[in-house]
Amino acid sequence: MIHTTLAASGFSWLDGAVLGVYLLIIAAAGVLLSRGKLKSAREYFLGDRPMPVWAVACSVVATALSAATFVGGPQLSYDGDLAYLSANIGTVLAVLLVAWLFVPAFYRHQVMTVYELLEVKIGPRAKLAASAMFMVGRVFASGARLYIAAIPAALVMFDHVQTWHLVMAVIVLTIVGTLYTLMGGIKSVIWTDVMQLCVLVGAVTGAVIVLWWRIPVPTSEILEALRHPSPGEPSKLNVLDVGLANGHIDFSQYFTLITALTGLLLFNLAAYGTDQDLAQRVLTCKSAAKGSLSTITAILVSLPITLLFLVAGLLLYIFYKRPDVMGAMAPAYQPVESPKIFVSFILHEMPAGLRGLFLAGLFAVALGSFNSALNAMASTFVGDFYRRFRPDKPEEHYLSAGRWAMAMWGVVLGAFACFCVYWQKPDDPDSEKLITFALNVMNFAYSGLLGVFLTAMFTKRGSEASVIAALVTGFLVVLLMQHGIWKHWAPWGWGQVKVAFPWTMVAATAAATVVCCLGRGRTVEQVNS
Repeated sequence: MIHTTLAASGFSWLDGAVLGVYLLIIAAAGVLLSRGKLKSAREYFLGDRPMPVWAVACSVVATALSAATFVGGPQLSYDGDLAYLSANIGTVLAVLLVAWLFVPAFYRHQVMTVYELLEVKIGPRAKLAASAMFMVGRVFASGARLYIAAIPAALVMFDHVQTWHLVMAVIVLTIVGTLYTLMGGIKSVIWTDVMQLCVLVGAVTGAVIVLWWRIPVPTSEILEALRHPSPGEPSKLNVLDVGLANGHIDFSQYFTLITALTGLLLFNLAAYGTDQDLAQRVLTCKSAAKGSLSTITAILVSLPITLLFLVAGLLLYIFYKRPDVMGAMAPAYQPVESPKIFVSFILHEMPAGLRGLFLAGLFAVALGSFNSALNAMASTFVGDFYRRFRPDKPEEHYLSAGRWAMAMWGVVLGAFACFCVYWQKPDDPDSEKLITFALNVMNFAYSGLLGVFLTAMFTKRGSEASVIAALVTGFLVVLLMQHGIWKHWAPWGWGQVKVAFPWTMVAATAAATVVCCLGRGRTVEQVNS
């Protein structure tokens, strides 16, 4: 049965051999990197801070990209244009602010999780509330990414993406990712992330080269076809869209100059400054300066990689939707739905062996984001909760608790990914793009967390009670602005507008910040004590 479905998907024995070698190398690397007895939970989660800047930067990139970029990036440019690149304006500005303001504060207070900073500024219950919201948000975000990774995995395993195929793919990825993550702590995660990023870049580069080679016209004609797609369609080479319609802000657009400078800036400020999943890597450097440098390096490395995925989508558009350009080289079959377009090309058009490399790259990024999430959630659970309620235990006890926490979170992430199979169906033409779906679910936690951190770092306001209220406010505002709910209650005709997630982030963060500032801040004596 499995052999039959693998053959139907175009997966050959050579592809299986390439993928098998990759998995063996990653497993061997995990074992070697985990050699030597770990002495404490802090070493397990922070690696005793010996990590070089370049390795941390690569790990941050591997974590931030995820399967959503691998599968969803080409979908964006295949269906649209290059406007997703404009989102990086907000990302660059946010990373500079994090490197300047957030990272030095984390190192100054010697925190193991970024939420310990809130304990210093506001109080212990503020730390616990923020840690809990992070874990809820990380379940949403990483569960959604795991679901997206299951789409190509199901195509490989079954040649279809029916519901039970996706659920089976989720289960397989969850088991493999959890067992792999348990081996070596954060040092193992970072170094294997470096290897996996190399495989990822190699895979997408190979796919772009094959696509370019299969299109039988010069580059100048490809560019002309992209500048002038079907009649009535705008150029697919557009990079910057201001985000105005008839002189007014278009709140339904995701990636524009206006959203880059507002909601996307706030989103990335939350991602790099308040999300333990990404911030944990920065905390493994030897100093605040090197931690800040690793964050800036990561975003500079990610820009050309993101462009590669978008170029792949543009070439897929030519390959499948422009038979006038392809001529006799046009594929004989009709293209599948856009969420599966990149994977379908790889399985049916790539040479044997390169298919295996591509899938190795896909699983590299999927496992990289999954294991980093498990590590971050386990470190937060042990550092912010377990130690509080089980104090004065030997370090070996907390190390063991961290591993058990990873296994627990693996099950939870897998369960949420299965829920996403029913929440966001890839075959539904009304479903969100995969990337915007993955980003949207992060808003549930990010908006409240950012509001709390902005209050704690830049004002003297905020109490434990107002922090909890702010986190709940941010979550509820995002929930109420989901289109399925928003259309039933929004006043003045706004219910007909599907508000893009950057604007949801702006509204929810503003509301959370105001609520958090309602609390009276701690006195100098309370902070110093």
